[in-house]
Amino acid sequence: MRTRVKICGITRVEDALAAVVSGTDAIGLVFYASSPRNVDLEQAGEIIAALPPFVSVVGLFVDAEPAEIEHVLSRIRLNMLQFHGDEAPADCRRYGLPYMKAIRVRSGTNLLQYATQYNDARALLLDAYAEGIAGGTGQVFDWHLIPADMPLPIVLAGGLTPENIAAAIRQVRPYAVDVSGGVEKTKGIKDAVKMTAFMRGVHNAAL
Repeated sequence: MRTRVKICGITRVEDALAAVVSGTDAIGLVFYASSPRNVDLEQAGEIIAALPPFVSVVGLFVDAEPAEIEHVLSRIRLNMLQFHGDEAPADCRRYGLPYMKAIRVRSGTNLLQYATQYNDARALLLDAYAEGIAGGTGQVFDWHLIPADMPLPIVLAGGLTPENIAAAIRQVRPYAVDVSGGVEKTKGIKDAVKMTAFMRGVHNAAL
């Protein structure tokens, strides 16, 4: 089975369309004001309206108030939610949409315990731990910290680039990978050439 790809932190229509042309399965929209990749509802609506069929849209939130998430969902169509804060399982499932829970991985992180705790998540997204930062650090964590017997699908994130993606897939064998900074010109602005190179690395991992 091929590795699925999500390109996160899309802020412009042209970047979303370039991501689709490169072959991505999903795009990520960040609804977190502290992020340089944050989008407002008008931006998000324009991006979603421009997408062709069969491309999933994932909304990323970090410890957002339920009213904030409900407001977003009342205005735009999201296929999945992605939670990057300290949300409890009940906080993640209350919206009636499929969700992924992001886990920031470091030595001592019990991923099997998280898989049990968030057992109704569609996947666990594994990112690098950095003190006080919810994600998007551009750092790679030690992939050997991921147990081989994870009961939930894994979405690998954290410092992925066109240069290391093939090695990452061959070692971890994730269901999907998630990239943001590794395919950017500047924060929030994607690079079509890098996105194409990243997808080439994904495909080469299967050869």
